[in-house]
Amino acid sequence: MNKKDDYAVVLDYLPYGYPLDGKMNPIVQAIGETHLSLLQLVPSRGQTFTLDEKVYIGPEKRDKIYYIQGRLPKEKLTETAKIQLQKFVEKVVAEQEEKFVDFFNSAQAINTRLHQLELLPGFGRKHTKEVVEAREQKTFESFDDIKTRVKGIPDPRKAIEKRIWEEIMDRPRQVIFIK
Repeated sequence: MNKKDDYAVVLDYLPYGYPLDGKMNPIVQAIGETHLSLLQLVPSRGQTFTLDEKVYIGPEKRDKIYYIQGRLPKEKLTETAKIQLQKFVEKVVAEQEEKFVDFFNSAQAINTRLHQLELLPGFGRKHTKEVVEAREQKTFESFDDIKTRVKGIPDPRKAIEKRIWEEIMDRPRQVIFIK
């Protein structure tokens, strides 16, 4: 079943719509809070929005959003929205550190040639092997713990942030974090 987000976070608000579209309809560029989908939202008449504002987009009566226009193509993301998206990803990774550290503790081989850890930017076979060997001794407790125990690997926090960004923007064949 395709679950949908009940809340989205505003990345940008265009009160006069997209400049090159010729229509003057207001549009909100947002990201789904749970599933991390880029969305175009049509606001209810007379509403205004602030960056990083959380808005209800679920099935019940919505106060500020009239309807969800659909997925937001990455080509239409404004520069402001890209900056906000970067901040949003950093915040998600910081707030859910335990979940992402658990990924390092439980990541498995996808097939005989590829391991989930190798999907992280900067993590090749060598780093993956070192992480797996270190976690067999004792599970990781934090990003700092990973960095301390596995020398010379890329910053795990930044690697996760970059991977989430790639999954949102490029929709690779193998996804780890985006539902």
